[in-house]
Amino acid sequence: MTEQKIVLSGMRTTGRIHLGNYFGALKNWVELQDRYRCYYFAADWHALTSDYADPSQIAQNTIDMVIDWISAGLDPERSTIFVQSMVPDHAELHLLLSMITPLGWLERVPTYKEQIQQIENKDLSTYGFLGYPVLQTVDIVLYRAHFVPVGEDQASHLEISREIVRRFNHLYNSEFFPEPQALFTPTAKVPGIDGRKMSKSYGNAINLSDSPEVILQKCKQMFTDPQRLKRSDPGRPEVCNLYDFHKLVSPPEIQERVARECRAAQIGCVDDKKLLAQILSDFLEPMRRRRAELERDRDTVFDILLEGSRKARERTAETMEMVRSVMGLDYKKVLQKVTA
Repeated sequence: MTEQKIVLSGMRTTGRIHLGNYFGALKNWVELQDRYRCYYFAADWHALTSDYADPSQIAQNTIDMVIDWISAGLDPERSTIFVQSMVPDHAELHLLLSMITPLGWLERVPTYKEQIQQIENKDLSTYGFLGYPVLQTVDIVLYRAHFVPVGEDQASHLEISREIVRRFNHLYNSEFFPEPQALFTPTAKVPGIDGRKMSKSYGNAINLSDSPEVILQKCKQMFTDPQRLKRSDPGRPEVCNLYDFHKLVSPPEIQERVARECRAAQIGCVDDKKLLAQILSDFLEPMRRRRAELERDRDTVFDILLEGSRKARERTAETMEMVRSVMGLDYKKVLQKVTA
């Protein structure tokens, strides 16, 4: 019987999940559970690369995020759900791979340059931030993952991981680590309520856990067609933020009706916002209900993470035993040769 291929992915522990996270990654994670052996982790050490000065919220953010994962359909019986820092082998392999990764590779990573320029309120001139791609590589290869689910615009992020794997295999005459492949998954455009990309840092997000009242309030703030100044003006759904959300959560017949009535000025933006708020609330209700159950029983969530991290360590222990061997760090083997 052919071994099931392994998929691995994770998220930085920044707290509750919003619709951008859900449609950009989490929805696909849920669907992949039936086809692959899946490992999904809360990347709390990655959060430290930028939030090291004040890590006080990282643990709480981790729990909040994992509760949302499970509420949205991640199943601990079908996926291994764990916390990065609960699997210490991430740190050991990070150290070992940092020994072989050329400095120039890290300095040319596009996201490194971009974030150094864009994030002005944090000092990112640290080894940990520069070495982020090495830790990211470790997260993948430690589980000997075959696939990493990404959108087509993110495929380049995997290339440095593939380069590090090739260098390791070449240096140690090994084919131990498979080169991770991009598993292209559909990713929907999810704008924030202001039209920019949905992001916690922009304050424009709708969370999976938002109440109907909060969702209605956020929908009322949504940007619409800037040329539609009066109720009687015909609208353009193709440039309206509201319609982007309809395409995500509304049934096809509602999408078609809203587009037609908007162009004919038969529905106003205020009424459309109320309609969208109700559809969003209905869409998120099962997740909110499941979240409420988990919130009342946080011990269960912690137990899931403990068990998931234990399963993860079983996989990583196999990996590290082989890594130490090919790198000549298996002292038990050396001593056995000496005494033979």
